[in-house]
Amino acid sequence: MVFEALERLGSKADRILLYNQEWDLDIANKSDRDSQLLVKASNWYGVKLVPIEVQKFEAEKDGEDTWDASATKFLAFNQTRYERILHFDSDVTVLQHMDDLFLLPQASVAMMRAYWSLPNLRTLTSLFILLEPSEVETERLIMAARAKTRKSNEYDMEILNSIYGDSAMILPHQRYGLLSGEFRSINHTNFFGNDYQKWDPDRVLREAHLLHFSDWPIPKPWVMWPTNLLQQEKPRCLTNPGTASEAGCRDREIWFELYNDFRRRRKDICALLSVPAPEWPPRMGSNSTASSNL
Repeated sequence: MVFEALERLGSKADRILLYNQEWDLDIANKSDRDSQLLVKASNWYGVKLVPIEVQKFEAEKDGEDTWDASATKFLAFNQTRYERILHFDSDVTVLQHMDDLFLLPQASVAMMRAYWSLPNLRTLTSLFILLEPSEVETERLIMAARAKTRKSNEYDMEILNSIYGDSAMILPHQRYGLLSGEFRSINHTNFFGNDYQKWDPDRVLREAHLLHFSDWPIPKPWVMWPTNLLQQEKPRCLTNPGTASEAGCRDREIWFELYNDFRRRRKDICALLSVPAPEWPPRMGSNSTASSNL
């Protein structure tokens, strides 16, 4: 879906997909979605397919070994045939192409502040990274992921912050890191960086280049909403919310359309239906959970 958007929006940059080397490009049958989507990405959208070994963090959780594959993004630093790589997560909607970022001054990495954590924490978010490939940096990051000294709660974002927190070029989050949850928020001080700018949801969306789906406890957009959770968490109208005379519901309208658009494109482009809604609230000991924030 990201590659379709980049093609539709006229991006001229090469498109690369790092995929699990255990997958293949031979479509065994009509149910072989992994192979079908890899072939479609290559044939329809000119994507260069790069098989890789998935990199995982090992951690302890409830006494059992668990794994997190977010370290795989560090392999983007190893694509040294390019001078620059723009890497972003898959739970996004690309609104405008971002080829102009490749013309920015040199920097090992350029990232955004995790503005939703301000002012208490001044951290970088790993959802969007403009990077300069380097074998040395790749090894540095992979070694940090595997280090015995790594804490069990340290993953890709924490490692990137520990290495680049004081040196990264800072990108504007208003343009490249708009969260879907911002349309559910009443206070936009962290988003604007001040308390005097007026929130205009249409203008904010029009100026954004990338939207990231982050709405805890609402699930990610490929998972349907539990009805009771949706009623609790959907954006509120500005005037007489929850009544027959409620008005000023533009945030809600945009929010619903962002999710519906993602699901439509996922169905049309990937031929994938949404995952059924999880049970909410989860029962004690149940595996039914909504997706976490970032």
